[in-house]
Amino acid sequence: MLRVLDDVAREPPARLTPKQAAPRVFHTMFSQTIMLLLGGFAIAAALSKHFIAKQLAVAILSRVGRKPHHVLLANMLVATFASMWISNVAAPVLCFSLVQPILRTLPTNHPFCKSLVLGIALASNLGGMTSPISSPQNIFAIERMSMGGSPPSWLQWFAIALPVSFLGNLLCWAIILAVYKPGQNIKEVRPLKQNEDPLNSTQIYTIIVSLATVIAWCCNSFLQEYTGEMGVLAIIPLVAFFGFGVLSKDDFNGFLWNVVMLAMGGLALGEAVQSSGLLATISNLISTLVGGQSLWAVLAIFCGLVLVGTTFISHTVGAMVILPIVQSVGDKMPGDHSKLLVMGAALMCSGAMGLPVSGFPNMNAVSLEDATGQNYIDTVDFLKVGVLGSIMAYAIIISIGYVLMLAVGF
Repeated sequence: MLRVLDDVAREPPARLTPKQAAPRVFHTMFSQTIMLLLGGFAIAAALSKHFIAKQLAVAILSRVGRKPHHVLLANMLVATFASMWISNVAAPVLCFSLVQPILRTLPTNHPFCKSLVLGIALASNLGGMTSPISSPQNIFAIERMSMGGSPPSWLQWFAIALPVSFLGNLLCWAIILAVYKPGQNIKEVRPLKQNEDPLNSTQIYTIIVSLATVIAWCCNSFLQEYTGEMGVLAIIPLVAFFGFGVLSKDDFNGFLWNVVMLAMGGLALGEAVQSSGLLATISNLISTLVGGQSLWAVLAIFCGLVLVGTTFISHTVGAMVILPIVQSVGDKMPGDHSKLLVMGAALMCSGAMGLPVSGFPNMNAVSLEDATGQNYIDTVDFLKVGVLGSIMAYAIIISIGYVLMLAVGF
């Protein structure tokens, strides 16, 4: 209706009428990345509903011993791993429920309580970078990286994100130990009771379908000739789970449709910004400002901007606004390293965790209360640990992450 879309096929380009623009907008809104998001939601719902994620987490945590620093690190790594498959929205909820037996045995302001809650929150944020389906900003990144070429494979994503997130976890763990010193106040932690029930047929079926889907996504570069796009493969879990009773209508209604609609709106907004010429104007201005800078310097500048912006606003909204600009600037640089810049900026969105409003894991952590209604942590705790953790994540992305992105061909 605002006549901002152009028909670039015509010479000179002509503005589309509302009747011409509407189909193009709706076509943009439901792209392969939305199907990828729905496929990820289906896998996450099945793993959660049938307690597969919980059983796996308990099996790991029951074997880590009783030393506070070991228990803390294990909970952080479990939160990161859970975020990889059930998203960094569901993962902290699961992990906070698992540590409730430990939290209930200690005073609310105990250093180990603060360490556990903060550790799970920061690890879940870092887990948001681990796979293409672990957070909405990754979906936006894949959409931008797919323009003008094939999308990044899951193996390429894993090769970059897993080392970065693992190192980020280790540094955040060290920061928490240095700030709160939980081992000085408690010598042993009450162990979790291991679940000895065998897997049932539904759980086995869910695991097989989930693994098959992820393997197919990893092999997308070989399957693309037959499937067309990665989003087509997302139909596998949707049909396998909803068609055979693993998930129900209520589970479908429980999907994070607000995230889906936000993603659709972001894609439409990106199309409008690009087609209207606004994106070209902004990217030309920024390209002039960073002209003559090395690729590493441009990455460091963009990651710094992303870090500051997404500390104060939602990671998802930050990605919607910033990633199109990053991709456009990358296209204009010699050698076309737009994938590298977009990937780095997407990782940094997840690495921004300095305030309670920086992401859902932080908001969930700061709202966690004991039986008397007292919060385990507050904003000051995030300022002590989250800000330094974000800076450490920034340093990892522009150093080790930069080397890994070049190594995989970005």
